[in-house]
Amino acid sequence: MSATPPFDPADPLGIDDLLSPEDLAVRDTVRTWAADRVLPHVAEWYESGELPVIRELARELGALGALGMSLEGYGCAGASAVQYGLACLELEAADSGIRSLVSVQGSLAMYAIRKYGSEEQKQRWLPGMAAGELIGCFGLTEPDVGSDPAAMRTYAKRDGTDWILTGRKMWITNGSVAAVAVVWAQTDEGIRGFAVPTDAPGFSAPEIKHKWSLRASVTSELVMDEVRLPADAVLPGVTGLKGPLSCLSHARYGIVWGSMGAARASFEAALDYAKTREQFGKPIGGFQLTQAKLADMALELHKGILLAHHLGTRMDAGRLRPEQVSFGKLNNVREAIEICRTARTILGANGISLEYPVMRHATNLESVLTYEGTVEMHQLVLGKALTGIDAFR
Repeated sequence: MSATPPFDPADPLGIDDLLSPEDLAVRDTVRTWAADRVLPHVAEWYESGELPVIRELARELGALGALGMSLEGYGCAGASAVQYGLACLELEAADSGIRSLVSVQGSLAMYAIRKYGSEEQKQRWLPGMAAGELIGCFGLTEPDVGSDPAAMRTYAKRDGTDWILTGRKMWITNGSVAAVAVVWAQTDEGIRGFAVPTDAPGFSAPEIKHKWSLRASVTSELVMDEVRLPADAVLPGVTGLKGPLSCLSHARYGIVWGSMGAARASFEAALDYAKTREQFGKPIGGFQLTQAKLADMALELHKGILLAHHLGTRMDAGRLRPEQVSFGKLNNVREAIEICRTARTILGANGISLEYPVMRHATNLESVLTYEGTVEMHQLVLGKALTGIDAFR
């Protein structure tokens, strides 16, 4: 009988025992990259409200195999869902904007082309996107249409064998630097997806400024002013909302993991601070109220990681349902924000400084809470699943 291992404050539930050597290697590789390439600079990027090296980072992430990581073929790594989740956790432990870059590239734009595109579209776009040489974006949300994508106003009409695409999309990550935009539009045949080269006449992507969240990320509006597209620009594999919603479910899965990365970074900052900051003659970590906060934060953090791992194993087994992804997204982002807020109280006034990661993660998570489905939408998804009654309308 083997001896009971010692308690590990960094892994109090022994979750690492659930991971294979390959899983751990992926996690450690991404963690090392983020520590070397993101953490030394991200506070400056956040403060300046820009990500000036996005193309360079995309190529490096491509070399790591992190773009389209769980997809098969076309230069993609073909990693497991758990490995992709671990990568998302480590990227978001650095910054939500970096994880968003990877999620939008791989789980939205590349996933849509891989699942619903023609072979010609896959060959044209996916190898360059997997390498980080081409950046993609995903246009679904509109200025006046967020949680109700069926009401989108962007429209594509046939003109001979071509399509004419007109409309606007809003809050689009990677939009201003993308080479291809996967845009969803109403047509006479139903909602269709289009792989739109961003150099097409009539297409523009002005960057959105004055954000107080996801500041180290490129966020844009997409404007399509009668963009003429050839017949082969449409994604042939799907018609209707099933297309974009299946892509969103794939991206939400990465958020389930990623949000725990932001929570972990904030928890670790608070724990380190509590062991060194002295008040009333001893470290504040020696006071009961601070220990209670740390214990509660650790509970929610590692319960969230366990939930993410469980959903990952279900995805790898082909058994993950969209309602289960909603369960994870709703719980983990909500708890991650609470962990960040509690960590801020432990750091006191220092908690609002960019010398520490806590406030940056907290403000980023306010965006993560909203995108890929608001709290209310995921509550209604679960409410419908539990009761059998549709409360959306």
